[in-house]
Amino acid sequence: MASVGSVTRVLLGKNVLNGGRFVAASNTGLVKFYSAAPAYENIKTEVVGAKKNVGVIQLHRPKALNALCKPLFQELGQAVRAFDADDSIAAIVLTGNEKAFAAGADIKEMQNNTFSDNTKGGFLREWEDVSNCGKPIIAAVNGFALGGGCELAMLCDIIYAGEKAKFGQPEINIGTIPGAGGTQRLPRYVGKSKAMEIVLTGNFIDAHEAEKMGLVSRVFPVEKLLEETIKLAERIGAHSPLVVKMAKKAVNQAYETTLRSGLEFEKQVFYGTFATEDRKEGMTAFVEKRPPNFKNN
Repeated sequence: MASVGSVTRVLLGKNVLNGGRFVAASNTGLVKFYSAAPAYENIKTEVVGAKKNVGVIQLHRPKALNALCKPLFQELGQAVRAFDADDSIAAIVLTGNEKAFAAGADIKEMQNNTFSDNTKGGFLREWEDVSNCGKPIIAAVNGFALGGGCELAMLCDIIYAGEKAKFGQPEINIGTIPGAGGTQRLPRYVGKSKAMEIVLTGNFIDAHEAEKMGLVSRVFPVEKLLEETIKLAERIGAHSPLVVKMAKKAVNQAYETTLRSGLEFEKQVFYGTFATEDRKEGMTAFVEKRPPNFKNN
């Protein structure tokens, strides 16, 4: 096993985590996030929740404030693909630590890159594993989410933030621009004017401002963030996994097309749910006033 160390401490309800490698200190509810995958050097993973159906990925480069180097993203992609392929996992939580979700890309790693290097090597190609995931990914952001860290959060489907979180795209300060979606996703979240202000000044925004802008769904006390994010993942996990994937795909389509085309896409996906046993079970259970028993088909 990899060396055991306390990384992120959160107060969690007794029913949120049960067994596994999350260990609760007696009589306190204090939980320590222990390493669960010795093959990983830059992330930690765990399966949590009352039904063990939530995959948690923790970025783990604490000395570098979780700077997003290529090896980290390769491991992150591997973990995301593994959880996405695991039928027992309903949703994925992506988090960092209390100081930083991710303070940006690893500047030292890219400092001497050239245009030719980036083009030939497909620089940042590893990021696509997160955006291509079929299952919902929820970002639990504490501390800094800057540059690539902000872009990584925006790759996720939902962002929950601790009240001390800071978001920003400060690339302008080092002579470049966001390159992993910052200039494209941010305007879709907060509008053109706010996005321009953030990108062109490099200014940070706090969690509550990010919530007002629509970048963040909800803000929680730092010590409650992971607990609440896992609860959300479990709530999503109560639904048909197949239909959840279909709903995610339909919502994402809104960012890729016109309203007219999006409405037509939505209708076809809606029609498609009527070919599933889960849709039939869901409506039958509603009529019979009982909980549904979804089968993912």
